[in-house]
Amino acid sequence: MEKIHTRSPFTRGARAGIAKAVFSVAAASVLALGATAAQAQTYPDRPINWVVPFPPGGAMDTIARVLGETMSQDLGQSIVVENKSGAGGNIGASYVAKAKPDGYTIMIVANGMAVNPSLYKSLYYDPIKDFEPISLLAAVPNILVTQAARKDVNSMQDVITQAKAKPGEYTYASAGVGTSIHLAGALFTYMGKLDMLHVPYKGSGPAISDLLGGQVDYMFDSITSAKPQIDAGKLKALAITTTKRSSSMPDVPTVAESGLEGYDLTPWFATFAPAGTPPEIIAKLNASMLKAMKSEKVQTIFAGIGAEPIGSTPEELKTYLADETAKWSKIIKETGITPN
Repeated sequence: MEKIHTRSPFTRGARAGIAKAVFSVAAASVLALGATAAQAQTYPDRPINWVVPFPPGGAMDTIARVLGETMSQDLGQSIVVENKSGAGGNIGASYVAKAKPDGYTIMIVANGMAVNPSLYKSLYYDPIKDFEPISLLAAVPNILVTQAARKDVNSMQDVITQAKAKPGEYTYASAGVGTSIHLAGALFTYMGKLDMLHVPYKGSGPAISDLLGGQVDYMFDSITSAKPQIDAGKLKALAITTTKRSSSMPDVPTVAESGLEGYDLTPWFATFAPAGTPPEIIAKLNASMLKAMKSEKVQTIFAGIGAEPIGSTPEELKTYLADETAKWSKIIKETGITPN
């Protein structure tokens, strides 16, 4: 039988060129891996920028600052908190999404990370693809409050009874459309089949001011800003939005145990870095955050603002974000919430 001789379609020179190119790519890959490993070993060697996509003074800002201060002692570099507020957190998130993925720009986010994809028709970032999860940090419950001077309302059921008796007459304030404070009220009226008017404000401060003045009837405010007013006898606490009672206000029942079974709005806070940040750096940041949350100073300040520490692995945060995104997509479609 005649032997068949196969011949490469490439010349000897071409084969040599290909081999050289393959070697060059392999060498470049090894060098890149080596550079990444070296970068992770020396990280951080300069200050870290921690973006807070909301104004100073709230729970998110407080959490970032106390953790940043504690982590800087552990990492040996300053952590500078920068507030980039606007558009429901989207301005700050867009900035971080475009930042260099070297571990020197990170951000803290809240529920909006899971809500905004369904709330806004277009975003300049993808919450899943454009970020690397670092860790869940804490949950800060919202609390249904009204003026302390009101004698006609002493429980959440009183709110429901009055709202059903006079549809469209009662109002609830929020710190802005799409905030956890708004979503808490929207979920409350949706599950309770209530006709109440949502009055959005630019921040919790002016909303609380009008609530105290009687311009609005109710608010699902963050426990961070509501508790001082409750302690001062200016606001009355009616129900907590989380599935469990708050350790800082254990006598206040949850919305679920007050009559709306299955109600759960847990305002959470977490940290992310730009997509492509080396896993070794993510691991170092995660370890430092978890260590900081165990410190006495952080736990004291967390307790003071009603924050319940959580902590997680990056993988757990990734799964949690996906679950929260799916949950709020369904609720926003059913309730018809829009950003305007």
